[in-house]
Amino acid sequence: MKRLCLIGFTFFLLVACKNDDDQIMDECKTPTNLSVTQITDVSAILNWENSNDYSEIKIEYGEVGFLPGEGTILTTSQNSISINDLFPNTNYDFYVQALCSIENISIESVINSFITDVSPVIPEFLPTLSEMNLFTGNIAELNISPKAFLYEISTPLHTDYAHKQRVISLPSGTSMEYQDDGLPIFPDGALIAKTFYYNRDETNLDLGRKIIETRILIKQSNVWHIGNYLWNENQTDAVLDEDEHIVPISWINEFGEEMTTNYEVPNYLSCVMCHQNNGNRTPIGPKIRSMNFDVNGSNQLTEFTNKNYLINTPDPSSISSLPNWNDTSYSDEERTKAYFDMNCAHCHSPGGFHNNNYSGNMDFRLETSFEDSQIYENRFSIRTRFPSSIPGYSMPYIGVTIPHQEAIDLIIPYLETLE
Repeated sequence: MKRLCLIGFTFFLLVACKNDDDQIMDECKTPTNLSVTQITDVSAILNWENSNDYSEIKIEYGEVGFLPGEGTILTTSQNSISINDLFPNTNYDFYVQALCSIENISIESVINSFITDVSPVIPEFLPTLSEMNLFTGNIAELNISPKAFLYEISTPLHTDYAHKQRVISLPSGTSMEYQDDGLPIFPDGALIAKTFYYNRDETNLDLGRKIIETRILIKQSNVWHIGNYLWNENQTDAVLDEDEHIVPISWINEFGEEMTTNYEVPNYLSCVMCHQNNGNRTPIGPKIRSMNFDVNGSNQLTEFTNKNYLINTPDPSSISSLPNWNDTSYSDEERTKAYFDMNCAHCHSPGGFHNNNYSGNMDFRLETSFEDSQIYENRFSIRTRFPSSIPGYSMPYIGVTIPHQEAIDLIIPYLETLE
């Protein structure tokens, strides 16, 4: 009898141990196939596959390279979780563990990494330029957001020899629409920015630059609104400012000559004076014909079309182009008209500020014939006012304290041939 009891007890122990072994072998499995979806500038959804019958999932995440235990820890019983309050344009790591019981925990998964999106450009006039997310990193470096793009124009506006960086931002999923060789149709939420700066020494660009102002147009509810941002002396930001300012500037030009001027930052009303036609505010520079030329070896309109910035665009070869006023392969008349189109036509055209408020019917638009432009009839006035720097008399009327000598050398002799 004792022998039978001993055999039975031994069998019980064997079975019990076998059950314990089975329980240990049925260990908590590590989640697999980690992925990240719906990434924005401040949020993301983390996903994984869990083959355990039941388990809680522990998630730990943080900026790339964080040490386990130092990240943000969350738990869920689902196969995904939304995380928020992330930093834009930032690399993150995360890993997960399955918690099958207090004593049965999986090993940590492999680390999965992702990067948050950059913040969208905000088409609102906020107190500082940096708040609008038009630039990334050190704002003084003028590195534009991936949500925006640069554009160039063939004949730029002259503003006391200042350089300009031109930027367009469009809301996600929208495009400019071609309609003719004038302005494209911009969607609501479009933003156009132009930043004015001087290189301290044109013969040594390593010496840096001084940024003066960033002028911005924003389209809201089919109406263009105007704002101007004045950069601080430390070049760390710019503030929204509607007042006129005089900024003393000195620099070395490309010939090694020292140049100085009292740069005039226009006030709000001066901006409106130029950027209006029949009382409606409007952009000036980014016309289709002004952008229809090669930049870095390829046609700018083609590039915009390929990137879906511009839609319904015909072949650029069928679209007129504004000549580069400094290109001597064009005639003096073509170059002069191109210069007038960009520097003067916003006021001197039907609906422009001058034609609506003063006598005269000058029309300096490129498409206007020479006979209808009134250039000949006003040649004496142009010859005296264009080289002038007298405030209220000089032409262009606003934004010029240094006459544009290179343009004077073209336009004055051309006008003299009309005698």
